[in-house]
Amino acid sequence: MSTQEGAAERLVEVRRTIARAAGEAGRKPEDVTLVAVSKTFEAHDIVPVLEAGQRVFGENRVQEAKAKWPGLRERFPDVELHLIGPLQSNKAKDAVQLFDVIETVDRESLASELGKEIARQGRAPRLLVQVNTGEEPQKAGVAPGEVDAFLKACREQWGLAIEGLMCIPPADQPPSPHFALLRVIAERNGLKILSMGMSADFEEAIQVGATHVRVGSAIFGHRG
Repeated sequence: MSTQEGAAERLVEVRRTIARAAGEAGRKPEDVTLVAVSKTFEAHDIVPVLEAGQRVFGENRVQEAKAKWPGLRERFPDVELHLIGPLQSNKAKDAVQLFDVIETVDRESLASELGKEIARQGRAPRLLVQVNTGEEPQKAGVAPGEVDAFLKACREQWGLAIEGLMCIPPADQPPSPHFALLRVIAERNGLKILSMGMSADFEEAIQVGATHVRVGSAIFGHRG
C-alpha cells in the first residue's frame, strides 16, 4: 500500500473515532469538523485525502499554502482552508486572499492589519483568537486573563468579527483542563467555535466540546 492510499484509509478511521467520541459525549458527529492538517506534505500526498471526500484542511505557513493550494483548488474548488500557524503581520494580505479561516489572531498589530486587509480586499475570512492557555512564554496566543479585553478591541477598534477560539495545550500537561478553560472563555464571550484537539488528544477535546479538531499525523503519517 502506498503512503497516499494509507492516508485515505487513516482518514476513514479518524472519522470513525470522531463519530464514536461525539456519540459518547452525547453529541452529533456532524457537529465536529475535521481539519486535516496537511502542513509539510506535498500536493500529491493530499490528493488521495481530497478524493476520499475531505474538504477542510489546515496549513501552518502562508508561503507553503500559496505554493500548493491554488492548483489543488482548481480541481477541488469547494475546499475550506484554515491557517493554523503563527501569522506575521506583513503576511496579512496574502492570508486574507488565500485562507477561509484564520485561527491564530493573537495580538493587536495583527488584528489591525487584518482589519485593513479585509476592508481593502472585500474578503472576510472567519477569524479565531489563539489563546495561550498554559501561558507558555515560547508559544503564541493571548493569555487567558486578557482574552475578554482583546476580543472587545478586535470588534470595536478593528471591526473584526471573531467567531471562536483556538488553543494548543502544553505538551507536558493533561489537555482536558486547557480545553475546559477555552470553553469557559468562549461561552463567556458568546463564541461558538472551539478549535482544540490534535492527533494525540482530539477525543478528549470532543468530550469537552470541540467544534473543530486539527488532525495531521493520524491521517498523513509522520513526515519522513
